[in-house]
Amino acid sequence: MPIRNRIADLHDEVTGWRRDMHKNPELMFETHQTSAFIADKLREFGCDEVVTGIGRTGVVAVIKGKTDSAGKVVGLRADMDALPIKEATGLEYASQTEGVMHACGHDGHSAMLLGAAKYLAETRNFDGALVVIFQPAEEGGGGAREMCEDDMMARWNIQEVYGMHNWPGEPAGNFYIRPGPFFAATDQFDITVEGCGGHAAKPQQTVDPTVAASQMVLSLQSVVSRNADPVQQMVISVTSFETSSKAYNVIPASVHLRGTIRTMSTEMRALAKKRLIEIAENTALVFEAKAHVQYHPGYPVM
Repeated sequence: MPIRNRIADLHDEVTGWRRDMHKNPELMFETHQTSAFIADKLREFGCDEVVTGIGRTGVVAVIKGKTDSAGKVVGLRADMDALPIKEATGLEYASQTEGVMHACGHDGHSAMLLGAAKYLAETRNFDGALVVIFQPAEEGGGGAREMCEDDMMARWNIQEVYGMHNWPGEPAGNFYIRPGPFFAATDQFDITVEGCGGHAAKPQQTVDPTVAASQMVLSLQSVVSRNADPVQQMVISVTSFETSSKAYNVIPASVHLRGTIRTMSTEMRALAKKRLIEIAENTALVFEAKAHVQYHPGYPVM
């Protein structure tokens, strides 16, 4: 049977796996049920080796080809974890875990890799060995790093690893590649702006942190438009603005901002961090407030 037809025959099965994982999402390294489900499937497919607990809850399986003349070992990787988001799709297979959802498509990634593993374990029409890698904690948890620290690459002599990510809005069946950087470095930040709260009718007796924080949100956009090289790519997004008071008539004592920075080069990454700290601290001073910045480096440019 031609390859395309055989893989097409797996469509309903792969869809079923994806929906099962979608109904049962798990966060970060807590992918216990997902990992067990995947490991059971890999054993069912007849993989030569299935190992769990790599990088805490990661799963690795080996599929040997019909021949091994070159000693080539290639890895295929998918992520498994979900996001802390409440699902409101109303789908039959919607999340059954309150406040957790596969909103980034990792259920689809894992299902696709399971489909590839089933086909390759069945046919083995390749030279060398294939290692399928199911990673926990892609969403900022450093799951790939922990799997590597568990000696995954050396243990199976993996020479190359390939991965992919779904991209909603593009035609189904299309794949996109490019030379050079493809995925941005992703860093996160928390900024606490401390003022002096008081009654909203007497703002002169307060140090209003909401004004300082609001100016910070606006000024941070100048990093992209006025500090970064126009041919470079950078996005700074403030995604949360929370005050210490919820009362209508009280100026809060503090404001907490959080957000993310995405850059496509090490130079822009360093610039963004430097300017974020400078803008936060100095803007606070202008309004007689104080700013405390926590910067959380994430994944590097890929």
